[in-house]
Amino acid sequence: MLYKKIYKSLLGDILIVFNEEALFGLYLYSQKEFAEKLRDSEIVEIYEVALSASKEEEYKILRLTETWLDKYFSGRDTGPIPSIKVSGSEFRKDVWDILLKIPYGETRTYKEVGEALLASGKYERVSNQAVGGAVGHNPISLIIPCHRVIGSDGSLRGYAGGLDVKRKLLELEKSRKK
Repeated sequence: MLYKKIYKSLLGDILIVFNEEALFGLYLYSQKEFAEKLRDSEIVEIYEVALSASKEEEYKILRLTETWLDKYFSGRDTGPIPSIKVSGSEFRKDVWDILLKIPYGETRTYKEVGEALLASGKYERVSNQAVGGAVGHNPISLIIPCHRVIGSDGSLRGYAGGLDVKRKLLELEKSRKK
């Protein structure tokens, strides 16, 4: 069974979608997927009052995710990420794996992500547009840090949560990394 819960952050609501074993989605309020998942009646919405000790094992991933987010927004070391489960093509999963390796407070260009894919030996050619498509379809915002991918000229390019949110996330990380 999939569950969803709203997490209140500095940037507004974040929707956490999870089950007993893994995190399936982390959606910022400004993403279209946020509203879609919020309306999805197949995913059971839970509230703080529903979080009882008898369900603690069922909600373990939720607790780990909330702790990770608390640490992220306070600028502390987030530690290991909660168990995640993403669905997508092998190419997208490979891109998301590369994003997971971008350190807090640093950025990479779409071109650098493409070069990392080529260096893996799995691909003969990779376009920046294909990388951008994979980055833009990341279902687990923040934890898979797609906001850390920028244009080759240093400009901020597309972000599912909006460029203003992307700018705020990068500024938050830069100011807290010092």
